[in-house]
Amino acid sequence: MPQNLSDRFFQRGREFLGVRTPFIAGAMTWVSDPKLVSAVCNSGGFGCLAGGNSPAAVLEKQILETRSLTDKPFGVNLITIAPEYPKHLELAERLRLPFVIFAGSFPRRREVRKAKDTGARVLCFASELSIAERMIDYGADGLILEGSEAGGHVGYVSLVVLLQQVLFHVTQVPVFAGGGIASGRMAAHLLLMGATGVQMATRFAVTEESSAHPLFKQRFLKAKAREAVSTPQYDSRLHVVAVRAIKNKAHDAFGRLQLDLIRQIDEGLLTPQDAQYKVEEFWVGALRRAVVDGDVDEGSLMAGQSVGLVDKIQSVSELMDELVRETEEELERVKRSLS
Repeated sequence: MPQNLSDRFFQRGREFLGVRTPFIAGAMTWVSDPKLVSAVCNSGGFGCLAGGNSPAAVLEKQILETRSLTDKPFGVNLITIAPEYPKHLELAERLRLPFVIFAGSFPRRREVRKAKDTGARVLCFASELSIAERMIDYGADGLILEGSEAGGHVGYVSLVVLLQQVLFHVTQVPVFAGGGIASGRMAAHLLLMGATGVQMATRFAVTEESSAHPLFKQRFLKAKAREAVSTPQYDSRLHVVAVRAIKNKAHDAFGRLQLDLIRQIDEGLLTPQDAQYKVEEFWVGALRRAVVDGDVDEGSLMAGQSVGLVDKIQSVSELMDELVRETEEELERVKRSLS
């Protein structure tokens, strides 16, 4: 039986992730729960649980629940700047997770080694070539390039630049691409450029299996790409990882919070580290108001610019089938154009 073109380009990602199709559903706090993650895995993709700043006991419960819902491999996303991070890392060691994904900032060498010593495969984000080389030197088994087009906490470099800066130069480990991707047709071209697979999140946030509030999903369907904007940093003493979300009152409230925290730092009422914790507390709370409570005005609507390409709610299995079909069709179209 002739092999589909997509099979050829999926092969490295299949072998690395242990899945049928190397589409990663990126971790989203309050959204990437056991129900959604297991649905992605059972539909042939690779789901990721969001560690966020959940109490370790809550994250452990979610890991065990996900294991009860799927026998397929999945990843657990650990935020290195979260106060609960040390406990999450210990949890990953105790539960012997198959995949650990370090996010938020860059892990230390000993943290990567700690995860790998349990038998886990480690994925790290890379915002430039020197970071990619450092993560590989630390022992990362694979990299994720996430462009600034993505939603939630993001870097400052677009995926188009990261592809040229990192993907074209790294061959020793699998490299997955994410940020602003919403179709199999786009995924096909990333695979042609050498990507091992593709990460998406915004499209999975509006699937039927997503536990996000109906009002949250409807706001995504109505949003335009230009409405998903990233937050600025006002003062270098208050390190703020940019957050991309649909602009609303929460976006303006975060600006006012930063100014107030800077004032408190100036007056000696807060240390920069304590102020940083308050920044993260703001986003966790604001995101919960939007995702769980459906407050689309005061809550945080974290979304990538690909939100402008999201136009329907569908099941995870329908989405996965669509992505695979579009990938195959685009690869065939490219092949014909080169004949």
